[in-house]
Amino acid sequence: MAATYSLRSIVRAPPPPRGLAVARRAVRCCSSAAPTGASTSKLVLEVKERLQREHPGLPTGTSGRDDDEMILWFLKDRKFAVDEAVSKLAKAIKWRQDFHVSELSEESVKGLYQTGKAYVHDSFDINGRPVLVVVAAKHFPSKQDPLENEKLCAFLVEKALRKLPTGTDNILGIFDLRGFGVENGDLQFLKFLIDVFYYYYPKRLGEVLFVDAPFVFQPMWQLVKPLLKQYASLVRFCDAETVRKEYFTEETVPPDFRR
Repeated sequence: MAATYSLRSIVRAPPPPRGLAVARRAVRCCSSAAPTGASTSKLVLEVKERLQREHPGLPTGTSGRDDDEMILWFLKDRKFAVDEAVSKLAKAIKWRQDFHVSELSEESVKGLYQTGKAYVHDSFDINGRPVLVVVAAKHFPSKQDPLENEKLCAFLVEKALRKLPTGTDNILGIFDLRGFGVENGDLQFLKFLIDVFYYYYPKRLGEVLFVDAPFVFQPMWQLVKPLLKQYASLVRFCDAETVRKEYFTEETVPPDFRR
């Protein structure tokens, strides 16, 4: 008996021309790309109007609910999802209001600032980023007020961000763990620090160096690492020599890391 074939199995549509295939891929790529120009401005305006309507009690002005630059930054962080940007912005602005961030000054945090436990370095790293240094061996949670520690943290983050040069979006964080002991461990403060950079200053921390971490730091790292989620990839464990050679010049290296 002669074999039978369906018309579909014999006649196949020819593949689309190469140019058309490339065009289709381009359309798919463009459809998922971030908005630009007028579209971005419309999204900023939409978020601003939503914040005014849904959160009228939030402050305005710099870092307030009508700050276009801040709104755009949070939109980028949320991949231009308006609902998510509004929610995260409202939380961040409310925290700034309750925490009186705009009122923080060197004078208001001088008690802990003078201990040298944390500071913003005068120079940038080799990538042009402001540098925030934390000296863990000078942190004593049992003797220092937790709220004052948090205020110092917020003040220094604000100070570092004010130093951002044009074209640079994030800072370098250095945790000097030389001399770190059990008495310096503070899981509660580390949780606060994670919240600060996730909720209130998203994508402002470009990289974190844990320098010369001793064995006693490892249990704390195992507790903290899951809380960081994808941001754990920003952390690099290294030694002081790496800091000197890979992140600074001889002239710009922080005082604590000079030979």
